[in-house]
Amino acid sequence: MDAVVKPLQSVKPAPAPVLRPSREEAEEAVRVLLRWAGDDPSREGLLDTPKRVTKAYGELFGGYREDPRQHLERVFEEVEGYDDMVLVRDIAFASHCEHHMVPFVGKAHIAYYPSEGVVGLSKLARVVETYARRLQTQETMTAQITEAIDTVLKPRGIAVMIEAEHMCMSMRGVQKQGASTVTSQFTGVFRDDPTEQVRFYTLLRGFR
Repeated sequence: MDAVVKPLQSVKPAPAPVLRPSREEAEEAVRVLLRWAGDDPSREGLLDTPKRVTKAYGELFGGYREDPRQHLERVFEEVEGYDDMVLVRDIAFASHCEHHMVPFVGKAHIAYYPSEGVVGLSKLARVVETYARRLQTQETMTAQITEAIDTVLKPRGIAVMIEAEHMCMSMRGVQKQGASTVTSQFTGVFRDDPTEQVRFYTLLRGFR
């Protein structure tokens, strides 16, 4: 199967770069937060915490340094005439709420009807991961994933559904553990034909 590298299309990129503080400034900010929480950053158990936190932030928010389009460049056109739905479900992710900077964790499900070929299945997961590793709202993340796929692949239709538990709701505030939030977005044939949405949900739930 030959892969065709498609030219990058216009899609909303990562937010414009901001003036990043030095690692030393970031570590000092962590010490300030530790004192704000009521602890002593100079005690033995917390001495290396500022270094660990800044390193962890580099991983957790690595999506700001990635362009999701790059994961969709290689398109496989030789698929023996296959033009039906492609569904990748249960793509696990962990992101952070932009309002409280606490995690929300869940799964994304993506389906599309190819028009000019298909992408490697792992590439859809990488698109999810790129957007998840930014400060997010679930609604925005759903729309961003849809837009990236639609802009680059131009399929005949896309269905994106995200299910997640938000720690800002289960750990603080109303503290309702186990409550889940579901968001979805449809384009093309999924939006125009309700039976395609039914088929999407049937395939999504039918083999559990």
